[in-house]
Formats: sequence, structure tokens, C-alpha cells
Amino acid sequence: MITSLTRATPVLVQGITGRMGRAHTRNMREFGTNIVAGVATRADITEVDGIPVFTDCAAAVAATGAVASIAMVPPADVLRAVTEAVGAGIRLIVTIAEGVPVHDALHAGCIARAAGATWVGASTPGLAVPGEMKLGFLPNVSLLPGPLALMSKSGTLSYEVGYRLAREGIGTSYWVGVGGDAVKGVRFADLLTPFLESDRTKGIVLVGEVGGDEEEEFADTLAQVNIRKPVYAIVAGKEAKEGVSMGHAGALTYGETGTLVSKHARLRAAGAGVYASIEELVAACVRDLGKDRSVG
Repeated sequence: MITSLTRATPVLVQGITGRMGRAHTRNMREFGTNIVAGVATRADITEVDGIPVFTDCAAAVAATGAVASIAMVPPADVLRAVTEAVGAGIRLIVTIAEGVPVHDALHAGCIARAAGATWVGASTPGLAVPGEMKLGFLPNVSLLPGPLALMSKSGTLSYEVGYRLAREGIGTSYWVGVGGDAVKGVRFADLLTPFLESDRTKGIVLVGEVGGDEEEEFADTLAQVNIRKPVYAIVAGKEAKEGVSMGHAGALTYGETGTLVSKHARLRAAGAGVYASIEELVAACVRDLGKDRSVG
């Protein structure tokens, strides 16, 4: 679903009447996102900046044909938002809230998978197809269209990577924040095949962090595929201590798996380039891409 997103994709915003919902809706529309509807529990508000507002997703989808949703709702409301969106036929839902209860995240993931829908979140800055649209609050200064698909656990680190690449004239074809929670929807490995099959994409940038086994899982998947594109990886958390959560709920290491050493070794064994700093990663991209820095 993510690689089929375009400027024409009809999107609805759950929680559009809140302060953050209104502000980010304006920003997303200015970027090019086709926001056709909003959903809110308040029946007294029927439109926001010319966008019709409905009291539930089913009514919004029936009236506008929306196929994707971004939920600007509090953590305790994320499960309800995912359930309602998927039940209305939404095929892609992005949830940006941090602190979603683990049980709710487990339930939301099960609901999305059972319906064949894609859930990006929880705790994600969103996703973007630079030059087309974005869902979330990714900074425009980091979203230059180009040939690298970027996937990240860390919002702020990925912004810096995207910005420094853009400064060198290298943009991104797709940008997906998978979020830093231990329990989530889309994971790195889920994005590998779509990005490898994308004509817009000539390489993949992975921005990881210590904790969990998501980078190792990605490495195992990468080692098994036949289509090859360069993978550039950076993993944050050199000083992370075992048993201590470092920022994100999923940045927690125990034993060998989840450590910087484990992730570096598995990624390198699968054929990815692993870099100790953003400067090194950007330099490698510049070296490899040369003048081939635009989409297509």
C-alpha cells in the first residue's frame, strides 16, 4: 500500500478538530496530501478549512472514498481509531501517538493484519512520498524527492539523515517511520520487498537503534532475497546499557540480541553497509549514487 501512494490518494484525518489535528492537516495539505475528510466525535463541527468532518470513519469513507487515514488521537484512543478505520475499509492507517498501551498495540496489529490493512505506528512521525504526499509531521526540509527509500525507528535521527542527504542533492523515494515501540505495525523487514521492487528506489537507508531484534530480522530477510540494491545502515545507541530503556520503549537490550555488536554483525553479513556516523553514511551515498540522484 505504501509504495502505491500518490498525490491523488484520498486521505482522512481522525481527530481533525483538535489543535494538532488542525495544524498538521494544513501542513500535510500544503505538502500535497489529498485530504478529503476528517473524523471527530464532536457532532457540532461539520468542516475544518473546507474539509468535511464526519462522526465516524464509515460515513467519511462512504462519502469521499478515502483509502488511507492518519489518526491524530491520544494514546488511549489509538486502538479505537485503528478498529474504526479498518472496519470502514481503510487499507492504510498511520498513528503518531507515543505511549500506546502494549495490549492495545497487540490488538491493533491483529485487527490490521486480519483485514489485510497496513498499520504504521505506533509512535511514528509518519511516512512520506516526497514530491507527492505525506502523512504525519516529517519536516519538509528533509523531504527532497530522490532515489533512496528511508526507513527509521528514530524520528529526530532520520530527520538529520534526510536533511544531510538533501543538502548533497540526494533525496528519498519513500520515507517510513516504523516507530520505536517494541510492539508495532509495519517493521523494517516488511518494507524490504516493496522497496526492492520499486522503480523509484535505487537504494535503501536504514536508521536503527539498539534494542529489540528488528534490525537482525531485517538482515535475515535481506540475506534471503534475490533482488539486490545497496543498503546503507546506521544504528544509534553505542552507549546503551543492558536492561535500561534508552528513549524509546523498544530500545532495550538483554543478552546478545539487540546490541550494537549484534546488529552490525548481522547487517554486514547480509550485505548491508554499516556506518558509524551520519557523515560516513552520507559520504557513501554520494560516492555510490554519483550523478544519479533524482527519481527515475
